[in-house]
Amino acid sequence: MKKFLNYIHKRKYELLLFALIQHLFIGIFVSDLSFYTKLIWPINMLILGVASVGVFIEKGHWKNLMQKILFLIVLALPIGLTFFSKTLSYFLFLNILYVVFFLFILWEVLKYLLKPSYINTDIISASACGYFLLIEICTFLLQFFVYQNPQSFKGIDLSSPANTYMDLVYFSSITLTSIGFGDITPNIHYTRRRECFFRSCHFIFIACSYHHNSYLTCHVAPLCASDRSNSLALMATLLSKL
Repeated sequence: MKKFLNYIHKRKYELLLFALIQHLFIGIFVSDLSFYTKLIWPINMLILGVASVGVFIEKGHWKNLMQKILFLIVLALPIGLTFFSKTLSYFLFLNILYVVFFLFILWEVLKYLLKPSYINTDIISASACGYFLLIEICTFLLQFFVYQNPQSFKGIDLSSPANTYMDLVYFSSITLTSIGFGDITPNIHYTRRRECFFRSCHFIFIACSYHHNSYLTCHVAPLCASDRSNSLALMATLLSKL
């Protein structure tokens, strides 16, 4: 168990990135939506929950405890869809819990991205995780409003929870990438404002990541290169005196 925890801690952002991508886009390969809701979605959340564990290792007792509680809840919620598929309050509760879960992970990812004075695969993976976490948060928050008011969007398929979720993943993705095909559009003032808010958050995230990485490239990388050059010069001098 200790080896497993060490592995997911070492590869935490790579594993989290894989888990987020499969959770958001595995629907591409599934045509049976009933099968997706009953089996694939719970498995998705299990993978995502396990992958998120690595982000909270060595973060303190209360954060680990909170992560475990949220993980158990968000894992149990998709299983409950089989029994509460017609209960509106269940769907509202599900979406709010998912938003809290992904915000909790995003906060840790953002803190990590702002700290390092280096660039490596973890930084790149964590940056990608931040982007996909924004899509997750946007999707479930908008889904909350769709279940509250089915007229809040035009073009959303409300025939099943899986269809609604996949349509909103699609909408959130094209909104945050500023593509905006126009086949799904917000129909009420508060969903329009929330779309603008999430698009603004995405640009702020890009701006912060770009500024941070530009600083590292312009200031830290040359210093590291200079240190390496000085070390090589010193080594060459020592070798010449042997």
